[in-house]
Amino acid sequence: MSTPYSMLQLPRGLARKLALLALSAFFVLGGVNHFLNPDFYVAMMPPYLPAHVALVWVSGVFEMLGGMGVLVPTARALAGWGLVLLLVAVFPANLHMALNPELFSDLSSAALYARLPFQVLFIAWAYWATRPDD
Repeated sequence: MSTPYSMLQLPRGLARKLALLALSAFFVLGGVNHFLNPDFYVAMMPPYLPAHVALVWVSGVFEMLGGMGVLVPTARALAGWGLVLLLVAVFPANLHMALNPELFSDLSSAALYARLPFQVLFIAWAYWATRPDD
């Protein structure tokens, strides 16, 4: 018989448990922030993309769904891949930020470029934290 606690079956290793919980919090809070501060995310949008506000909302919803989904054992791997795809999909916005620093006067050009490699780290984090235990 399953208990409410068996619904939240975490990985066995402490490092992966912590990585999974942090991943969940990172994406849920990030997704919520899309709705609290949409103007920041709209400014990130490359001009060739349509419906900037709608895309910000959609990406926020998918961040929250992915962040919650990684906590559900039967959905974890799929949610992890979803977050990987989301990170790939939003990379053009991060690149647009780096190439247009005048749009983000509160961040230095160096900081905007430094953000780019973090996308690779976030992809690795999402992949590693959501893999099944060996």
